[in-house]
Amino acid sequence: MKSHLACALVMLVCLGHEQALQAQQAAVASTSATDDLQQRVQQLEAEVAELKQIVRQLQPATGGPAAGAASASVSSKADPRQESQVPAASTLISSVSADDRKELDFLHGTTINLGLDTYYEYNFNNPVGRVNLLRAYDVLSNEFSLNQASMILEHAPDVSAGRRWGGRLDLQFGQATDTLQGNPSNEPRPDIYRNIFQAYGTYVVPVGKGINIDFGKWGSSLGIEGNYTKDQINYSRAFWFDFLPFYHMGARVNIPVNDRFSMNYWIVNGTNQVEATNGFKDELFGFVAKPVKAVTWTMNYYLGQEHPDRAPATNCGPIPVQPGLCFTAITPAPNGKTHIFDSYVTWQPTPKLVFSLEGDYFLQRLWQNAAPGESSAPSHVDGGAAYVQYQLSPKLALGSRAEYMSDRGGLYSGLTQALKENTVTFDYKLAEGFLMRYEWRRDFSNQPSFLSDTQGLLKKSQTTAGVGMIWWWGRKEGSW
Repeated sequence: MKSHLACALVMLVCLGHEQALQAQQAAVASTSATDDLQQRVQQLEAEVAELKQIVRQLQPATGGPAAGAASASVSSKADPRQESQVPAASTLISSVSADDRKELDFLHGTTINLGLDTYYEYNFNNPVGRVNLLRAYDVLSNEFSLNQASMILEHAPDVSAGRRWGGRLDLQFGQATDTLQGNPSNEPRPDIYRNIFQAYGTYVVPVGKGINIDFGKWGSSLGIEGNYTKDQINYSRAFWFDFLPFYHMGARVNIPVNDRFSMNYWIVNGTNQVEATNGFKDELFGFVAKPVKAVTWTMNYYLGQEHPDRAPATNCGPIPVQPGLCFTAITPAPNGKTHIFDSYVTWQPTPKLVFSLEGDYFLQRLWQNAAPGESSAPSHVDGGAAYVQYQLSPKLALGSRAEYMSDRGGLYSGLTQALKENTVTFDYKLAEGFLMRYEWRRDFSNQPSFLSDTQGLLKKSQTTAGVGMIWWWGRKEGSW
């Protein structure tokens, strides 16, 4: 009996020790949890302080309701129990000041684009000096060539956002730059503007559907082909692109009458002239019509006077002038007019198939009213070009061009002749922004006009084959 009682007492003592041990462990655990909670609170307080500092930096100097609301939202995080109510990052971004928002909106509406246009071409005439005569951009044979490197900065008007002004700047470097710019007979100081292909500002007058006014320098829209290779059907340019004006300096107005018809008017210094060579201001009258969704028709009439009334001189007396601004008057100065009738139409019957047709008539006189012994017979160039392109797949396309130019008086080539050419172009777009363009072209004439492998011997034709590689990137979509 005593032994049983002793055992019971021992068991009670052990049980008491175990309960005391559990209580001690519970107290230790409670102390640890409290310490952990305190650490979390301190960490949260540090994060809140940091967020408050960020919000103060984003607030405008004068403060405001938005800033106060942001501070209140962040301060709620000081209570750990409110952790689930911490505002999202978008809430903090919405607290950006009005001045900062203007900067972001400006950048949002501005595009910066870069382009790189290179090629290799072989002329089967093996011409002296490896020169392809009567070509605009692909001027070299059997050479790896840089045709054009371009940068385009544009901040276009956005009437829906309340911005009626904008501007554009195109910088250009390479062989094409020398083709477009720098003819001393046309530009008194070509080096000043050589790399500026376009530079103009725009304002949309709030009348009717909005009258667009540009002032500055822009690429000519006479002729269907343009400057940037990626937007053309062929790699090489037509004779007509090489002959018609490349650019103008002045003011132009576009008046949309409705969704299908708009009118154009220009007043400019001249053709390919940033600085005028005479006091006459050239004009253009034209329209763009879209009679149906698949057809776009452009019609232009250009009236100019391209004969200079001054010649460069070397001595302008004791009064200093800027370099290149020393002239002597031409008396009497030729005053014959230039008339250009230019029309082109594009028809896209299906999303994959495009047809284009261009017709041009160019007439120029030396004298408006010929004096005795002076010839007033005009020189004129007429003809046109036809284009077709079929999109075989999203990456493959096949295009072709046929062209005719009657150069009576040699205004284009320096020789009265009938020029023709046929071009076939195969496109392979490896990726958006990278295009390989394979091309075969044959130029021919009724007069010897093209270089051969013998100095001084001209041929009536030249055939070339080549590949162009074009890269472009930036935020501007569609045609440049």
